[in-house]
Amino acid sequence: MDVRRRPGAAAADRPTKSRPAAAAAAAPGDLVLRAPNLRVVLAAMALFLAPFSYLAFVHYPLAVDLRRSILICGAISLGGFFVVLRLIPVAARYLLRRGMFGKDINKKGLPMGEITVPESLGIVVGIVYLVIAILFQHFNFTADSIWLVEYNAALASVCFMILLGFIDDVLDIPWRVKLLLPTIAALPLLMAYAGGTSIIIPKPLASYVGVEVLELGWMYKLFMLLLAVFCTNSINIHAGLNGLEVGQTVVISAAVLIHNVMRIGSSKDLETQQAHAFSIYLVLPFLTTSLALLGFNWYPSSVFVGDTYTYFAGMTLAVVGILGHFSETLLLFFLPQVLNFLCSVPQLFHFVPCPRHRLPRFDTQTGLLTGTKDGNLVNIFLRLFGKCSEKSLCIRLLIFQAVSCLFCFWLRYMLTGWYK
Repeated sequence: MDVRRRPGAAAADRPTKSRPAAAAAAAPGDLVLRAPNLRVVLAAMALFLAPFSYLAFVHYPLAVDLRRSILICGAISLGGFFVVLRLIPVAARYLLRRGMFGKDINKKGLPMGEITVPESLGIVVGIVYLVIAILFQHFNFTADSIWLVEYNAALASVCFMILLGFIDDVLDIPWRVKLLLPTIAALPLLMAYAGGTSIIIPKPLASYVGVEVLELGWMYKLFMLLLAVFCTNSINIHAGLNGLEVGQTVVISAAVLIHNVMRIGSSKDLETQQAHAFSIYLVLPFLTTSLALLGFNWYPSSVFVGDTYTYFAGMTLAVVGILGHFSETLLLFFLPQVLNFLCSVPQLFHFVPCPRHRLPRFDTQTGLLTGTKDGNLVNIFLRLFGKCSEKSLCIRLLIFQAVSCLFCFWLRYMLTGWYK
């Protein structure tokens, strides 16, 4: 965030950059970005896509049509990966020319901290993602498909969120208003949602409730709305390090992909299989385009993703979880974000003082970060495990994200047959 932001939920957590007053002074038209860190990108791609590919094409006997659709979606998504790599430097020049840039606060006092970095590059990923998702309809859905309405409603919500996120980057919306943005963006999905509104009561509680399936009606749609608000804002406030915003969404997206294919392979219910296949079609292009952005945003970041990306990422994952009918599992994948939010509540709601920037202290002599007393995971990790570099801290947090997702898979395995 830039220095003009008021203290609050988003302003307290994502201010890795500060925009100087004289924006026009740093708007050269011949900007040359650092080459993307393809080593990190390819390692992440192999690490996350290999298990999904093995499960989808080797381990489970998926239907031929489904495998064909996944291959088509994967091919188009891979094309989107290369398009994002090509477009980010182009878009960065235009954004820098319009004064949309910042300086990395975590490197303040070093020459790297004086470099003007283009921001709001999440707009590139969002646009390419939408184009991929729209093109995929031609190969997979017929005009009378029962899933087409919800698919388009999902894309409308994602598109709305990209627009509102970019508006926030441009206009600097106060943090209280930010809570309303996902509510507005989720309206197309809520209006078009035609799925079930009932939940299965866990077996240990069924005898106390008196029913095995509980119909929630409008309260289920309220839950969908709250999930969308939480996902968008939780990613927005669990930030402040190069690569953290994109990295956490890459890990969660990979976990969602693997969960979907496991559910398809283990379920005999056609509707369940279709719901999870639907989820794969939405999250696969999101993962590949985000990986391309990660190459530029990895430490030391040559672009900032902006609220455009964090809102877009949160809404996409919320839509995937809602229409895939695995909201509970999605929240388990969001365990670090849940913990970060709970630790942040006293400051976010001003029960205790909330500074403008809740970032660690940077020591220019050692190049290490030291945790402050602020209640977010970034500072808590530094207090628990000691000072370290920004890159090391980001890697630790992403490992924690991955371990949380593995814990979710283990928990689902242990509770299968007993919980539900």
